[in-house]
Parts: sequence; C-alpha cells; structure tokens
Amino acid sequence: MKKNKFPKGWDEKRVQKVLAHYELQSEEEAVAEDEAAYEDKKQTFIEIPNELLPEIRELIAHRHH
Repeated sequence: MKKNKFPKGWDEKRVQKVLAHYELQSEEEAVAEDEAAYEDKKQTFIEIPNELLPEIRELIAHRHH
C-alpha cells in the first residue's frame, strides 16, 4: 500500500479533522462560512481563467517558502 504524502505541517489526523468539518456541516453553515470569508478584509477573492490556476498555485507555493 502506498503511503500518503502530506504537505508540511499536515498529517492524517489534520486531514480527517478538515474532512469531518465539511462533511458534517449543514448547508446553512457552509453558506455562512463562505459569506464570512468574503467579508474578511485580510483576504481577496479574484476570478481567473481555470487554465491559469496551476501557474498561480505554483507562484503562491514559491512565495510561502
């Protein structure tokens, strides 16, 4: 069996915790969480073409290392 590789700071326990959070969340809770994220002044949401997403993820990954 192949062992999972997790990003730095992540492990199986953390992944399971995140999965449980979203799987147990009601639709109303999910909407409220999304709306709160849009209202957070420390974040910016932009729309980009899907084909650019891999390049942007790569840029962000390099920026945080």
